[in-house]
Amino acid sequence: MSITLLDGGMGQELVLRSGDQPTGLWATQILLEKPELVRGVHDDYFAAGAQIATTNTYAILRDRLARHGIEDQFAALHQAACKIACAARDAYGSGQVAGSLGPCGWSYRPDMAPPADEAAAIYAEIAALHAPYVDLFICETMASVDQARGAVLGAQTTGKPVWLAISVQDDDGTKLRSGEAVTDILPLVQTLKPAALLLNCSIPEALSQALPLLVGHGIPVGGYANGFTKIVSEFTHPNATVAALEKRTDLDPAAYADFADSWVAQGASIIGGCCEVGPAHIAELARRLQGV
Repeated sequence: MSITLLDGGMGQELVLRSGDQPTGLWATQILLEKPELVRGVHDDYFAAGAQIATTNTYAILRDRLARHGIEDQFAALHQAACKIACAARDAYGSGQVAGSLGPCGWSYRPDMAPPADEAAAIYAEIAALHAPYVDLFICETMASVDQARGAVLGAQTTGKPVWLAISVQDDDGTKLRSGEAVTDILPLVQTLKPAALLLNCSIPEALSQALPLLVGHGIPVGGYANGFTKIVSEFTHPNATVAALEKRTDLDPAAYADFADSWVAQGASIIGGCCEVGPAHIAELARRLQGV
């Protein structure tokens, strides 16, 4: 089986490299103040063996920017992030760029997201900004069926491939963070037909539980886990920063690649990393999965 290798996390890598205290704007803060760091992360992931650069646009949503008084920079920030990712791809000489569409409201809080029809319009606006630059879209960390529906519908308005990435509970990978069964996503997949179905931003153990439930349904599946101990309640409100989250100490590149090996054995064909999974992890994945 041919494995497509994604990049790793962007936000936590930028926090690490900047040396600054994280803010509620997270990775967007670095894009505003130190865009060269964003380019450096993309460059390092390509050098490590990643085939896809995911744009640093996960948190560039009007509601998030409005909280910080910079909603007027919405379009410019999206375009800047897309151009940086494309420049890194072009400099490397190969690869693709995926436009990241993050969850409205707040991560892991589908109850804060607008209904699917309203969300679709929000994501369609972003997709139109990305379309001149990206090869595909990844709707990331979607935590309920309705949240996923809105993102996919909006992203599909451009006609470019759309990958759907859903997030499951850390202590029970058979459930979305909404409490719905992870298999409840399958009717939506069969109806809207995204080009791939992924699991993301949950601990690796949870992905290992969820993946077997999603394979064999006529769509490529994959996963990219995070390196947090768990998503704590202190991070589930819009004023939180990533300082509330704790990095695992037992997930070095070899340990993460062991999980990835098991996901491939379960049927995954798209592998990468999320928060706290960096270039060294991707390099080990490339060595094992692609012989790089």
